Amino acid sequence: MTSFDPASLAQSWPLPTAPRPIVIIGAGGIVNDAHLPAYALAGFPVAGIFDRDVGRAKALADQWGVPFFRAMDEAVAVRDAVFDLATPPVAHLEILRRLPKGAAVLIQKPMGRDLDEATAILNLCRERQFKAAVNFQLRFSPMMLAVRDALEKGLLGRLVDVEMHLNLVTPWHLFPFLKGMSRVEIAVHSIHYLDLIRGMLGNPTGIHARTLGHPGNELAQTRTSAMLDFGGDVRCALSINHDHDFGRKFQDATFRFEGDKGAASVKLGLLLNYPEGEPDELWITASRGADANWQQVPLTGGWFPHAFAGVMSNLQRFSAGEDASLVTSVEDAWHTMALVEAAFRSAAEPATPVPQQPGASVA
Repeated sequence: MTSFDPASLAQSWPLPTAPRPIVIIGAGGIVNDAHLPAYALAGFPVAGIFDRDVGRAKALADQWGVPFFRAMDEAVAVRDAVFDLATPPVAHLEILRRLPKGAAVLIQKPMGRDLDEATAILNLCRERQFKAAVNFQLRFSPMMLAVRDALEKGLLGRLVDVEMHLNLVTPWHLFPFLKGMSRVEIAVHSIHYLDLIRGMLGNPTGIHARTLGHPGNELAQTRTSAMLDFGGDVRCALSINHDHDFGRKFQDATFRFEGDKGAASVKLGLLLNYPEGEPDELWITASRGADANWQQVPLTGGWFPHAFAGVMSNLQRFSAGEDASLVTSVEDAWHTMALVEAAFRSAAEPATPVPQQPGASVA
């Protein structure tokens, strides 16, 4: 039986020494629920909020006691700012074209509506010499930073099995911009899990996926099954169902990481009764067998809002030369978009036919 100190695992990203002012573009619910609470906790200065709906920007700014801008030109003119694009993917390119050369920018996921748009964003960021990251903040949540630290310390050994299981009801009405979109579940939700898995295991060689809607839902897709191919003896699977509207009893949101030495199980509490959520949980064992010593890791924060402070900290520290790498840079995020594209292509292809019994009639 192997034990370790659960409190020793890293759960937060270091803050920048001299935080730069943040200009938030977009005043949707996610800004109120995550961006602004995270920046307040971290002590980041917010230079102001801009939204095409000036009234909405003013109302949110007044609520948080920060300035607002009446025009985009005012917002992009803030000197030495970090631009936080909390906007739908359809708006990213237009806004990026208006930012000053060399700007530091955090782009809301997904990085465009498809891989072609992600490639256009990547090329524009290169051309404009942006220090640009995509807001794949699940990597920076306290629970996932702790899992990564456990992996780096060898507590789990080599990862050989990763599974994400989600079975709950998601209040899609909170995201009205999704109506009419042809790509929904993988593009705006499971993309977080695909990005996190890439961060843990690297880029897979392929993916088998099915994504579909539900008769009780207007959205294009709300359920997904996928298997990622990493070769060798590594298994990786996702089972995602946003339509389990049968009470809390059998709802679930669990990430499981199994290594050849130990394992970790993560409860993503935020997703249960979203947006109020439940506490996240992380359990780790560094031993195998019937007497495996599972220990709960006391978490110091949650996915919302703490992870949003982490991804912003990394961008600001990288811009200042304090971090050597930009974890969710547009260069890295492009590969997550490529994986998403492959998933949708797989879902559009026919499944392998099942052989028919000789002489049997086909129904």
